[in-house]
Amino acid sequence: AELTDIAGSSAVVDSGFITYSNEAKMGMLGVSAATLDAHGAVSRETAIEMATGALTRSRAGLTLAVTGIAGPGGGSAEKPVGLVWFGVALDGRPIVAEHQLFADKGRDFIRRETVRQALELGLQALG
Repeated sequence: AELTDIAGSSAVVDSGFITYSNEAKMGMLGVSAATLDAHGAVSRETAIEMATGALTRSRAGLTLAVTGIAGPGGGSAEKPVGLVWFGVALDGRPIVAEHQLFADKGRDFIRRETVRQALELGLQALG
């Protein structure tokens, strides 16, 4: 919505994938079951495969992928609430992946910060 709320955004936004479940990640973006089994949905490896899959399954030249734990539950000692992995794929360049651990100030806060960070990473990728 942050992108498509802007009038004329259809000139630069191709598509979006909402892949909340592991099945959707595999079916829509081509994330491998082996990656999900070995690393989990919230991982560097999954974010990279999501960004790559979005790039190959759309007409986009830049893709942003996010996978994380927004809470209030679902966290663990290894993957706490607020952990978000980002994948950025820009056609012709190496894929970038990074993570942030946002403060556990509620689901809405984590989601807003995730959007802000994803857009910032996209701008950085474009130079």
